[in-house]
Amino acid sequence: MSKLETLYVIAYDIPNDRRRTRVHKILCGFGEWTQYSLFECFLDARELVQLRAKLQAILEPDEDSVRIYPLNADCRSAVETVGSPPPEPKTVYVV
Repeated sequence: MSKLETLYVIAYDIPNDRRRTRVHKILCGFGEWTQYSLFECFLDARELVQLRAKLQAILEPDEDSVRIYPLNADCRSAVETVGSPPPEPKTVYVV
């Protein structure tokens, strides 16, 4: 993981099926779907700005809720999981 990347836990509650599907697809481009309505994303500052802009373009503030929780290194190392591996950044190779 780059020193500039932070692990974010992103949870959402969106009553509209179409918007919920769109949010899910956006988040799939930024991180890993780990549980229903919950993603773990390793993002740098630029990626976080891009994600926020994409979400803001489709969310209805009076109906939808998205929470973005940053986890610092101490919190990340303290994450406990049962039945799944702990969050790890994905390695991407460009050929």
